[in-house]
Amino acid sequence: MELWDAYNSNFEKIEGITLIREKEDEIPEGLYHIVVHILVKHTDGTYLLMKRDPNKPAWPGFWEATAGGSVLQGESALEGSLRELREETGIVAESLKELDRSLGKTSIHYRYLCVTDCAKDSIKLQEGETCDYRWVSACELLDMQESELLGGQMKKYINKVCL
Repeated sequence: MELWDAYNSNFEKIEGITLIREKEDEIPEGLYHIVVHILVKHTDGTYLLMKRDPNKPAWPGFWEATAGGSVLQGESALEGSLRELREETGIVAESLKELDRSLGKTSIHYRYLCVTDCAKDSIKLQEGETCDYRWVSACELLDMQESELLGGQMKKYINKVCL
């Protein structure tokens, strides 16, 4: 069972309330959990794409321009981002740059940029989450069609950080 801290619409943690992933569709109105998205840019100017596992219930086989997921109970958005980045890619980052945050229906979305000089062939896939990866130029990423790239909304952040 995955547990989450509860937050209000001002991004403030609400003490004494725990949200449960398996009951996400029962989250009361006005309560949120944190979801993080990390855009990975190599120092050579390319971006990391991760392909979602074909057995994932949502968006199987789509490419994502971000690593990420839900922040666990007791973690900050930054701590959860560093953990998700490490789990999904093998990249160990010391810091991330926050790009923005926004409210969804039941979640607060934090978007970060990770700039890394890791060996490009050192990316580790997370079983059940990802099945492939590739590095692409900013132009290639911006040219990808919505039919192949999940999270097309990330294009505005890609434009912001790479152009």
